[in-house]
Amino acid sequence: MSESSLAELLRSRGLRLTAQRQLVLQAVLDLGHATPEQVHTAVREVAAGVNITTIYRTLELLERLGLVAHTHLSHGSPTYHAAGEHQHVHLVCRECGAIDEISPEMLRPLADQLARQRGFQVDIGHVALFGVCGRCVQDGEQR
Repeated sequence: MSESSLAELLRSRGLRLTAQRQLVLQAVLDLGHATPEQVHTAVREVAAGVNITTIYRTLELLERLGLVAHTHLSHGSPTYHAAGEHQHVHLVCRECGAIDEISPEMLRPLADQLARQRGFQVDIGHVALFGVCGRCVQDGEQR
């Protein structure tokens, strides 16, 4: 998102564009998937005075504005990514921590079945599947 587009969106909501807001959004865009702590580290490389509380508040604001989304990929902090990205299912390796993505269409049959049988609507954009990635499986077999 361009600086002018972000400024327009914020102004339309009665907010102003601050350097911190712009830096946090840029860090999420650059990192792809990032925890607030990882965003904080990236932002501090540019603006050393930004504290972690500002990062959390800014991420919450950016999520309310529909610019970022979060999912829980571990027991720790949520992981943020750009909301404008295509929806995707996260594959999280318990061995190496790698995060991969698959199309939500792979889960569509399950989501449809849950909707029919239980009336439950799955938010596929927030789904994370945990397991062991192919590389770690292969490394384990070679030991």
